[in-house]
Amino acid sequence: MNIVVDAMGGDFAPHEIVKGALKAAQEYKIGITLVGKKEILHLLTAKHKKGLDITIVDSPDVIGDEENPIEAAAKKPNASIPMGIRLVKDGKADGFVSAGSTGAVFFSSYMILGKIEGVDRPAIATIIHLNPTSPFLLIDCGANPNCKPKHLLQFAQMGNVYVREVFSLKSPRIALLNNGEEEKKGNQLSKDTYPILKNSGLNFVGNLEAQFLSRGKADVIVTDGFTGNVVLKTIEGLGDAFLYLRNIGQIFARGESNTDTNEENRSSIWKRLDFQEAGGASLVGLNGNVIISHGRSQAKAIKNAIATAKRAAEHNVVELIKKVDFSEPAEASTGNSES
Repeated sequence: MNIVVDAMGGDFAPHEIVKGALKAAQEYKIGITLVGKKEILHLLTAKHKKGLDITIVDSPDVIGDEENPIEAAAKKPNASIPMGIRLVKDGKADGFVSAGSTGAVFFSSYMILGKIEGVDRPAIATIIHLNPTSPFLLIDCGANPNCKPKHLLQFAQMGNVYVREVFSLKSPRIALLNNGEEEKKGNQLSKDTYPILKNSGLNFVGNLEAQFLSRGKADVIVTDGFTGNVVLKTIEGLGDAFLYLRNIGQIFARGESNTDTNEENRSSIWKRLDFQEAGGASLVGLNGNVIISHGRSQAKAIKNAIATAKRAAEHNVVELIKKVDFSEPAEASTGNSES
């Protein structure tokens, strides 16, 4: 097992990226390939990589967040993002992790790895732990703001494979994120998608309203990238607010008798809202295992993102998605399009 990490991407690169990668190599007993400026990476790893399987690949260029991601990825083929993805393409790595420009990662992955046959649009899928005993996969989280019903069906099919393998669930429950539970609720996309999911052969459990995300009612929650990204950023914002309140002591009044229990509850809530616990989101639908981390990722998030890449590789998620029949459903199955 070898995971390649973009050492130059993210707000805290390269120091926190390298720190998280070294922790992952030590804890998970896997090989790590760091892509970036070799002089800096040799300096950062010199005292810590003894006994670890660490490889450094020199990359002279970096794609900054301020750059146009498509133009930069095209003009800088030797930047850390495209170089790392090519290692996956060439079979030299089992996955790629980056906290760099999301647009550059998406574009480079799309151009270098290519889409899985039958997939119209790759999607970003994130595991969310609002319920400690029943995490769910949210798909799409930002790759496709404008979707058609067939795209949401494909997201559901890919999410079904991911959760079935990674969560070891025989028949994952698939739900459509909506503003009501009734079949005819929602915008036109939701109304047209519902009957397709209902007749898809998946374990479709119907519409799910956002206030029930933490109730453990579904294992895969499907939506368009615009809505999914809003949900994801809302959860992230709640996590930031919770941490702020916790740090200034305003969550629970001091002096309560059961202080230890309160602190344990606070820690549990914070962990479920902390984006660093998930580490990163999987870019599914491509011929390779790619994990996109948050730009603010520090060592813990990078370590956990590598764990996500490791799990996807171990469960052979990409190859299993390739076996899905993505043929477009019959026109008759799209249901009634009335307002």
